[in-house]
Amino acid sequence: MPRVSPQTSEARESLLLQRVADQDRQAFEELYTTYHRQLSRFLMRLAPRYDFAEEIINDTFWVVWRKAGDFRGASRVSTWIMGIAYRRALRALRDERQIATTDRLMSEEDIPGDDSAANADLQDWLSHGLAELPEEQRLTLEMAYFLGYSCEEISAITGSPVGTIKARMFHARGKLRLSLPPLGGLAPRSPT
Repeated sequence: MPRVSPQTSEARESLLLQRVADQDRQAFEELYTTYHRQLSRFLMRLAPRYDFAEEIINDTFWVVWRKAGDFRGASRVSTWIMGIAYRRALRALRDERQIATTDRLMSEEDIPGDDSAANADLQDWLSHGLAELPEEQRLTLEMAYFLGYSCEEISAITGSPVGTIKARMFHARGKLRLSLPPLGGLAPRSPT
């Protein structure tokens, strides 16, 4: 694992990961604390069950503990950890034979304005629209639009080529363009 200086957040996380590779429990705890909330938000989008998210987070960090020494710095630490969580979550969902849907896509801070019925309707409308997408397309959109990952980072997380990520986004947006209007009580737009 390449050695780095702790000058930036990314460098600090790399240093923590190096210490985890040396079996430093304090560094492991700090890395866990750093990523717990981000992973929880991501995993709750897959399945709105707290126990599911916590189990995947624990599985993810078990892998991080065991494999930290294998990290070569080819990606950011956050991308590596999200990739582990992504693969663990997909495996868990497939093992349980459930396709996860979310009850809430966005937290209150993600939607501007007050806690009005319109915001709740918007969340429900988007949730239903995304639930109709194939799993890979839905996860790709959520990582891009709700978690802010670039196509290159999503590619690294999922282990798919960047072109595949872009194609998933293109097809998902097209499907949403057709499915969201009827869900909202509007006539579908005709393709032009």
